[in-house]
Amino acid sequence: MSNNKKQHKVLVLLGSPRKNGNSNILAREIAAGAESVGAAVESLFIQGMDIKACQACWSCQKPDSKGCAIKDDMQEIFPKLIEADSWVIATPVHWFNMSTQTKLWLDRCFALSKYGDNPFNKKIAIAIAYGDADPYASGAVNAIRSFQDSFRYVGAEITGVVYGSALEKGDMEKNEAVLKAARKLGEKLAG
Repeated sequence: MSNNKKQHKVLVLLGSPRKNGNSNILAREIAAGAESVGAAVESLFIQGMDIKACQACWSCQKPDSKGCAIKDDMQEIFPKLIEADSWVIATPVHWFNMSTQTKLWLDRCFALSKYGDNPFNKKIAIAIAYGDADPYASGAVNAIRSFQDSFRYVGAEITGVVYGSALEKGDMEKNEAVLKAARKLGEKLAG
């Protein structure tokens, strides 16, 4: 007897400039949780991609538009975003908000509305690492709020947010409670 259930696809967007940064550690745990319930996971390291800033040309919003006019790596990312059932967005807090790499990607998602019917109909998990012990003083709440406002605007569902303090590279590995919460979020995301 075969199981015809479609495999849940999770796209992980790593927005840290460090390949093994603390937010990426959280994303890895979310991905592991999703894989543990049978999801297929693909990760993209945004830092290593050519993603230009939105030019506010509005080409993507015109009635006859075929999508974003900027020719860079986002042209490869857009189909992956659409195909995925869930997204994981991982970012460190830099200067009281999400990283520049993450913000570039998020701004370019403005064009997604021209890439199909309801392209934001996704489950979304957010992973945030910050240096201060306090999520308010660090700016983590600003990053969380930015994601909440952006995704509420397009009608997307934020399934959960995990965040924790970790200043030095690898410090997040010591925060067992946050790592456990990240893995559970991955299970929920793909379950």
